[in-house]
Amino acid sequence: MNTTTTITEDRILRCPAVQEMTGLSRSTIYCLELKNAFPARVKLGERACGWRKSSIQIWIESREQAKSGA
Repeated sequence: MNTTTTITEDRILRCPAVQEMTGLSRSTIYCLELKNAFPARVKLGERACGWRKSSIQIWIESREQAKSGA
């Protein structure tokens, strides 16, 4: 995989996109993040943050593996 593909695929997602991917509410995402049970946010500006898409995908996969007992 080349660097351009990696950069394109690993973009920053804002909260509505993360909610759509995970099915979690905003408050649940923030609560899990405080407990270190969800990927940490990336500060984008003074009043903006997001999450790396790759981190969210890894988190989802880890939840699926925990569910299946793997």
